[in-house]
Amino acid sequence: MTEFKGVLFDLDGVILDTEGIYTRFWDAVEERYPTHIPNFSSVIKGSNLFEILHDHYADEETRQLVTEMLNDFQRDMKYEYFAGAEDFINELNAAGIPACIVTSSDQNKMNAVYEQHPGFKEHFAAIVTGESVSKAKPDPECFLLGAKLIDCDPKDCLIFEDSIKGLKAARAAGGTVIGLPTTNPKEVVTEYANVVLDSFEGLTLNKLKALL
Repeated sequence: MTEFKGVLFDLDGVILDTEGIYTRFWDAVEERYPTHIPNFSSVIKGSNLFEILHDHYADEETRQLVTEMLNDFQRDMKYEYFAGAEDFINELNAAGIPACIVTSSDQNKMNAVYEQHPGFKEHFAAIVTGESVSKAKPDPECFLLGAKLIDCDPKDCLIFEDSIKGLKAARAAGGTVIGLPTTNPKEVVTEYANVVLDSFEGLTLNKLKALL
C-alpha cells in the first residue's frame, strides 16, 4: 500500500506524549484504591474510563472518587506533542488528506487539550472520543466510525497506534497499522503492526509511502 485516502490517529502515546504521565496517575490510584492487579496501569492502557471503572471498581463511591481524581488531573496536566507529530499532521493537511483522532479519552479531557492547543481541532476532519462508541478497543468500532466520518473505506486508511488494545482494534478494522513503540517494546508492537516507526521526527509523506 503506497497510496492512502485517510489517516486515523490514536491520541495518547501517538500524537501526545502523555502515557508516562498517565502511568504515574494510575499507579497513584492503585495505591489509594487497590485492585491488586499486577502492573495495573499497563493492563488498562487503551481502555476508556467507563471500561476501567466497570471492570475494576465495584463500589459506586470509589468510581466517583476515581473519576473526580482523573478530571482534576487531566484539567491541570500538560499535553505536549511528540517531536515531529505536528509537522507531519501539517503536511497531511497541506496535501488534502483527511485525518481523524480516535481516542478512548472523554470529552472533558479533550476540552483540556483544546484549551492548551487552540488550533488542535482544525488539524482534523473529525474526532472520535470514548463517548462516541459503545464498544471500547480492542473492538474496531472506533476506527470504523473514524473512517466513516472522514468518508474513507477503512482499508484505505493508515491507523497510528501504540497500545496493544489499540493495535488489535486497528488491525480488526482492516486498515494499514502503523505502530509506535512509545508504551510497549518495539518487538511487541511489531507483532500487530504493518509498519513500526521509531518516532515522527523527520517523517514526511514520501518517507512514509516508501515504507508501505
